[in-house]
Amino acid sequence: MADKPTIVLVHGFWGGAAHWANVIVELNKRGYDKIRAVENPLTSLADDAERTRKMIKQVDGPVVLVGHSYGGAVITEAGDLPNVKALVYIAAFAPDAGESPGQISQEHPPAAFENIAPDSDGYLWVKPDTFHESFAQDLAPDEALVMAVTQKAPLASTFGDNVTAPAWRVKPCWYQVSTQDRMIHPDNERRMAQRMNPRKTIELDASHASLASRPAEVCDLIEIAVRETTG
Repeated sequence: MADKPTIVLVHGFWGGAAHWANVIVELNKRGYDKIRAVENPLTSLADDAERTRKMIKQVDGPVVLVGHSYGGAVITEAGDLPNVKALVYIAAFAPDAGESPGQISQEHPPAAFENIAPDSDGYLWVKPDTFHESFAQDLAPDEALVMAVTQKAPLASTFGDNVTAPAWRVKPCWYQVSTQDRMIHPDNERRMAQRMNPRKTIELDASHASLASRPAEVCDLIEIAVRETTG
């Protein structure tokens, strides 16, 4: 492929753009030199979607938009721009119109739901002493420790923000389920994927942090989306 698209990566709750580090390195090894990673404020779905839209609009050419975790809600809200050719969901929320990540989680609580706690300023945290087992049990302890200490907490209210017009209804999409996910119930991931009618769904024996623990397989899925929409 002579002119590859720009891959725009959107992080979720409890992490920033650097959560994509292993995927970025793997994509670069595969010849992708146009990679962007949004750093969202995690203050509201509207704020995060607007920040993501701004980055997409800076790209001259086709975009493959990839979201992890809550980042799936962001790409669902922001992915309707004309140059977005594909949506790729990595262990991610894919709400329908009028749905929020919080609502989806309440309906089918994940295993680590009780390890999320608010602070006195209205931010939600994964309890640091349970971060490894909750978010990234298939990563080395040192990697999980860095994630726990550097986690980027969202405003709790963001969890309840509803999607308005889901882009997956009008854009081709792909989905990766993490079968050992303790932050989004795997059955919720399967349900969201099924109703999207994606071109392909894969399941990985991975934690919520599949973008860090299984970057090769995640990049394989991204490359399928690239080939089928921008080749």
